[in-house]
Amino acid sequence: MAHTSSTPATEPAVDWPAAARIAARLAPPGPVAPRGQLHDLVGGLREAADTAVEHVREVTRMAPAADPATVVVVDRASWARANTQSMATMVDGIEEIVPPALGPAVQVAGAAEVGAVLALLSGRVLGQFDPYLPGGGPGRLLLVAPNVLQAETSMGVPARDFRLWVCLHEQTHAWQFAAAPWMADHLRGRTRDLVTELTRTSAELARARIDRKIAVVGKALLDALRERGDTLVDGFLTPDQKDALADITAVMALLEGHADVMMDAVGPSVVPSVRRIRARFERRRDGEGRPAFDVVLRRLLGMDAKLAQYRDGAAFVRAVERAVGRDGLNAVWAESANLPSAREISDPRAWVRRVHG
Repeated sequence: MAHTSSTPATEPAVDWPAAARIAARLAPPGPVAPRGQLHDLVGGLREAADTAVEHVREVTRMAPAADPATVVVVDRASWARANTQSMATMVDGIEEIVPPALGPAVQVAGAAEVGAVLALLSGRVLGQFDPYLPGGGPGRLLLVAPNVLQAETSMGVPARDFRLWVCLHEQTHAWQFAAAPWMADHLRGRTRDLVTELTRTSAELARARIDRKIAVVGKALLDALRERGDTLVDGFLTPDQKDALADITAVMALLEGHADVMMDAVGPSVVPSVRRIRARFERRRDGEGRPAFDVVLRRLLGMDAKLAQYRDGAAFVRAVERAVGRDGLNAVWAESANLPSAREISDPRAWVRRVHG
C-alpha cells in the first residue's frame, strides 16, 4: 500500500487563541455604573455613530467606494479579543516566509506578550476602525463603551457631544478606507514586509551571545526612557527597518491627523462644546494627572509616538489644505503613490509639489 507524504502545516509564531484569552482575562473591567446608564451609553454610542456618517460625508468631501463599516459597541475584553483577530489576519501566512525555528513554548510566550500589551491598551482606547476582519469584509468600527464613559466623566464634558465627537473621528477612519479601498492591503503588505525583516533579525539576536543580548536590550530600554522620543522597539531596528517603519508611521500620521482635523471641522453647530472637549482632551492625551509609572509605560508602549502621529498628521493636513484646499488634499486617497513619505509629513509643501506640480 502506497503512503503519501505531506508537509505539516506551518504553525503560527503566536498562539492567537491563547493571546485572546489572556488579553480578555487581564483587561481591567472599567467603571461601574447602573444598568440603565450602561443601556443608555450603548444606545447613545450607536446613535452617535449613525449620526456621524452624514457629517463626515459633508466635511471630508470624500467619495467612498465601499459599504460603510459595521458598528460594534464593546467592553475592554471584547476590544482586546478583536485586536488579536486583527493582528492574526495582518500577519497570516508570514510563517511560510520566515518559518519560526521555535516550538510551542515560544508560541505561548508570544501569546502572553501580545495578550498583556492588549490588556494594558484596552483601558485607553475610545474607539477604533478595524479593516482586518477574519475572512475579509468592509471592516468594523469598535466603540469601547467603558472607556468613553470614563473619559467623558473625568473630563466633565457633555456626554452627547463627546460621544458624537468620538464617532466623528472613527467614522472618518472608516471613510478613509472606504474611499481608498487599496489602503488596507497597502498597509498590510508594508507591515508584513517589516515584520518579516524583524523576524530575521530577531532570530539572529536570539542566537547571539548573552552579553550582546544584554547590551542590545539594555540600550533599547534606556533609549525608550530618555527624552529621545524612541520606543522600546526602535533599539532593535536596523537603518533600513527604521526607514520602513518611518514610511508606515507617515501613513498612520496622515490617517490620524486627517481624522482629528475632520472631527473638529464639523464645528460647534454640530458639537456645541467641541472647543471645550478638544482642550480637555489634549490635556488628557498629554497625561495630565497620570502617575509617573503610567508615563513610563506610555513611552515603552509607544503611546507618546502615537500622540506625535496625531499632531504631525494634523499639521500636515492643515498645511496642505491651506495650499490646495480640501479637494486638493483628497488626492492623497487616489492611489498609494500619493501617500506622503516620512519627510513629506514634516514638509507638506514637498508633497504638494510632487502630487500637484
